[in-house]
Amino acid sequence: MPRRVVRVDIVTVFEVEGGPRLELPGEPEDLKAGLREALLDGQDWRAGFSDDICIGVWLWRSWRPALEPAGMSRERFVEIVTDNGRELWLWLMGERQWTQFVTALAGRVCRRLPAPAPAPAAA
Repeated sequence: MPRRVVRVDIVTVFEVEGGPRLELPGEPEDLKAGLREALLDGQDWRAGFSDDICIGVWLWRSWRPALEPAGMSRERFVEIVTDNGRELWLWLMGERQWTQFVTALAGRVCRRLPAPAPAPAAA
């Protein structure tokens, strides 16, 4: 039987022109399992997203060096993650792949960065 070779491109960096370069970490399987279990147990999904099990806090550890200088605060970042609840839910339930979730989130975060200050006009 002939074998089919499928090429899989793995995205490791998200970058938009003029924006920050965000390294895309590997899928946090243990965190995903814990969050999924908590949600299936009926816990309020927003209640656990400001503490150490928050996927936003987890990602902030990786993205902070790029986002803070661009004007993004930790609180605003976590807010963006929780506002993206539908996609987060789909990832936790296995309906979205990690790469789909994290690249969409990176795009959302970059679109919500404060506008850069205009350059001073030349005299």
